[in-house]
Amino acid sequence: MPEQKSGPVVAIDGPSGAGKSTVSKTLATAIDAAYLDTGAMYRAATLAVLKAGVEPSQTAQVTKTVKNAKLEFGTDPADPFTRVDGEDADLAIRGEDVTKAVSAVAGNKTVRKFLIDEQRRIIAGAKKGIVVEGRDIVEVVAPDADVKVYLTADPVERAKRRAAELGADAQATKQDLERRDTADSKTTKPLEAPAGAVVIDSTALPIVEVVAKILALLNNRDIDE
Repeated sequence: MPEQKSGPVVAIDGPSGAGKSTVSKTLATAIDAAYLDTGAMYRAATLAVLKAGVEPSQTAQVTKTVKNAKLEFGTDPADPFTRVDGEDADLAIRGEDVTKAVSAVAGNKTVRKFLIDEQRRIIAGAKKGIVVEGRDIVEVVAPDADVKVYLTADPVERAKRRAAELGADAQATKQDLERRDTADSKTTKPLEAPAGAVVIDSTALPIVEVVAKILALLNNRDIDE
């Protein structure tokens, strides 16, 4: 009996506020696939570090803490979850303390490799397919993805969306996004479209149109095959 083909892997990169999470979950639901937010994984690792009282700059201690922590991630797009040491962490990983420290933890090379290995394991186990969002999915985590997208938006629009999501001031949020982009640029390229990715600017597009564009890419892939 021939081996059953797994579902598609869709890689979506882009900066914060571009709409990756909403688009990725909506797309995953539409194609009956799993969903993985790799950013939540780095935030969960950061939360574990902070809960342990470890300074994010202490490389060896950070690595040990993350590897010893029990990090769990749900991949159902209708109900994704993050747990740290058995406790629900969906709200905690979006807190200000984690947001300020996540770039430092994500920049730890050993931690990054550890989490990328886990991301690849989750992708390999998603037999019905998976939509993966992050900042280095196309070139690092899943370079063999069936569809590769770089989702971007105007900086002002990105800040507006994130501020609305967090209930924060738009100008302060814009400054925070700029800080994050600068910090994350040390390990990824959040403001550069990776080679081989289709660029979609979501500034003036509703979610349904962005998802439709990616579905068209998937359909074209099926025709080509």
